[in-house]
Amino acid sequence: MDKRTKGAAKELRLMVVGSSGPSQFQLSNAILGREVFENDTSCISTSVKNVGELAGRRVAVINGPNIYDKDMSHVKRVLELRRSKCLCIPGPHAFLVAFDLDKISPNDMKTTKHLKKRFGKNCLKNCMVLLAYEGNLDGVALENKVRKTDWHLRELVEKYGGRFHIFKKNWRDRSQDRELLRKIELMVVSSGGGHYSNRTFQKAEESVKKEEKRLRKKRAVEIEKTWSKMEKQYLAEEMCIQKDTYMANISAEIQAKAELDNEWLRTSLARGLGIGMLVGAVMGALFGSIEGPGGMVLYGIIGGAVGGSAGGTAQVAIKRMENRVAPPVRLNFNSIFINRFFAASRT
Repeated sequence: MDKRTKGAAKELRLMVVGSSGPSQFQLSNAILGREVFENDTSCISTSVKNVGELAGRRVAVINGPNIYDKDMSHVKRVLELRRSKCLCIPGPHAFLVAFDLDKISPNDMKTTKHLKKRFGKNCLKNCMVLLAYEGNLDGVALENKVRKTDWHLRELVEKYGGRFHIFKKNWRDRSQDRELLRKIELMVVSSGGGHYSNRTFQKAEESVKKEEKRLRKKRAVEIEKTWSKMEKQYLAEEMCIQKDTYMANISAEIQAKAELDNEWLRTSLARGLGIGMLVGAVMGALFGSIEGPGGMVLYGIIGGAVGGSAGGTAQVAIKRMENRVAPPVRLNFNSIFINRFFAASRT
């Protein structure tokens, strides 16, 4: 059952979604005020989270692969959908659905259907259309273009309750930050005043918290040794400050690691491995049938091994992450920002 948890949040969690092209990545740059994604980025292979500020408000921006990525397998798509939810726990305050103002495709018109399938039938109440624009028209002319002139834009926006915002592709232009933040906060208030959640977001949160607990237990001895060293180096008052800073860093590392790798995600990988082996075995048996019954057995075994190898490789790669202290550089989560704000609650 979909629900919204009430209570003002210090961090605004924004799930940025796109169906095709670079629009969602241009929007992410515009929100964060820096070039997180290169200008020509049109797709990513794995879900990522970046943190920053929008008009002085702390935000976490989560990007997943494009909805219509034709090069992504079903198993990989399921895994990345789960990963994006783990990165957004306990749930997003807003889904920002990005399109190019001048390039609306037939697929774009169907995005609501896919959003409801991925995030729940009530997620549209927390959705806003973000239209990327590059040109010389002023604000009034652009508003009229959407509301009155171009019927396909009007039809698209109406699917999301009429909520939309036009943003410039140039992320260095910060003139619209306050207006965008105002619209997002207004939508959050009108939909209940809290973050969006449903059964799968709750599952993601449970899995991440469970993994955090496991990782803390794993590092307990290390933490105790570090505290003992601190007691010898610092006076009582300074000791408390150093401990708080150290634990904030440890907690940030553990949280980031748990969001990227937990039992829920590993289960998805294991299923992918099993499906790969099954499909490979079937295809191998079909090819082997040309050689007779013996060929079916032989090629079935070979096909199963080949089909499962991709899933196995991915699972080993994820497993290795458990031995890392911090997340990969490309998912750096802006450590300075986290150290400063992690102690705040994530309502």
